[in-house]
Amino acid sequence: MGKQYRVRVKSLNANGNGVVEFNNRRFALKGVLPGELVTMELVYHAKDTGAKLCEVLEPSKERVAPACRQFGRCGGCQLLHMSRTAQREYKQKVCETLLGEFGKVSPILTAENPEYYRNKVHAAFSFASSKKGRSLKATQGAKQQGGRMRGENSRNTIVSGIFEENSHRVVPTEQCLLQDRRAAEYLKTVRSLMEQTQTAPYNEDTGTGTLRYVFLRFARATGQVLMALVTGTNEFPAKSRFAAEIKKKYPEIVTLVHNVNPAKNSMVLGKKETVLYGKGTIEDVLCGCKFRISSASFYQVNPEQTKLLYETAIRMAGLTKEMTVLDAYCGIGTISLIAAKTAGRVIGVELNKKAVEDAIVNARLNECYNAEFVCADAGDYMVSAAEQSQSPDVVFMDPPRAGSDEKFLSSLVKASPKKIVYISCNPETQARDLRYLTGKGYKVKEICPVDMFPGTVHVETVCLLSKLHEAKHHVSVTLDMDEM
Repeated sequence: MGKQYRVRVKSLNANGNGVVEFNNRRFALKGVLPGELVTMELVYHAKDTGAKLCEVLEPSKERVAPACRQFGRCGGCQLLHMSRTAQREYKQKVCETLLGEFGKVSPILTAENPEYYRNKVHAAFSFASSKKGRSLKATQGAKQQGGRMRGENSRNTIVSGIFEENSHRVVPTEQCLLQDRRAAEYLKTVRSLMEQTQTAPYNEDTGTGTLRYVFLRFARATGQVLMALVTGTNEFPAKSRFAAEIKKKYPEIVTLVHNVNPAKNSMVLGKKETVLYGKGTIEDVLCGCKFRISSASFYQVNPEQTKLLYETAIRMAGLTKEMTVLDAYCGIGTISLIAAKTAGRVIGVELNKKAVEDAIVNARLNECYNAEFVCADAGDYMVSAAEQSQSPDVVFMDPPRAGSDEKFLSSLVKASPKKIVYISCNPETQARDLRYLTGKGYKVKEICPVDMFPGTVHVETVCLLSKLHEAKHHVSVTLDMDEM
């Protein structure tokens, strides 16, 4: 261990790391809280110098003992050492810092149930370390043939869990505090079946082995569960045995799929999928609407908070039966179909063809006849609509973490909707996009954060923008439906 230095933590950054100053430089420390006196050690890299925490000398009154033994290793949570009050204040401050230039940020909508909320779970698989401390994953390729365990490895324990932060080393996890409680038992059964059938974990480095991930979706309203067994190759000799045992033991797992993902990347699911039993989808209910969900569907992970988020977005939009709504990035039609209950006409636009097909099915499930779905680039669609004088009254947009690009935003401005409701999972990129829109004739009228991901640094935000001249004169103009 190198030389240690005493420093006082000044604040937390947007990644949840503590900001400290030493020798006229700023460093980020993990696992600390504002005001704490700590010791740190400098870590020298090829191009930069970092710092790591050694000891907390004076803990904050907001520090709590993390309820998870793996906290700090897997990287799934960043704030479990903070009290719920401190987490709320931290996220509120992050949103105010990033979005406060556009107006007052409303108090964050907190979660009543901050644990076991995730309805989407994935786990990776590996061999446990041997008693000698050597990782058996490194020797896996030499000990197996055709995806089956051979010789010494057949006696080794298989573990499942989450990757250690910034690596692909599996941190064994029996029970994750964020994931649906049932996931732990399902994964235990899969590990047992792997050992019984000598099905080895897939090794990304050597391309050997079989099972790479288990992916789960839980429909909270209906109780239905989807399980996907993700392999690294097409070969899965024991899949019939897996299917029979899982179907027999867990009737709530109404569908099981075999997904193949040979790619060397961080994606869990591959493009090739075969249904082993069931329909390949499950059905859930959100905000009074039914949704068919597949393994690849985009569907928010926290049902209780999603309801708050979407209800807030719909309230901001102030929809009436005279309004036409465009839902950009519509996915499987969640926001579209919820909005259709109060709007006159809803158009969902999505580039993913499979998602559009699911959205059309979801509209039928809900007997929704005033919503239509188009497979197209949302920006191109808006430009075309504007050229035909068919601009929507309200645009909902819920882009990925990277936010929107200038092409989409310029198309949005050209379409000139009276209101824009911008939902974001990244207030930093949202702030960038809001600067563009407010420079093109829009004004932010309301900002509301939602704590969709307790225990983590992530936060969802929803903002309402109105055209500047309407904000000044309170003029409300709607399209004549006969002109659409």
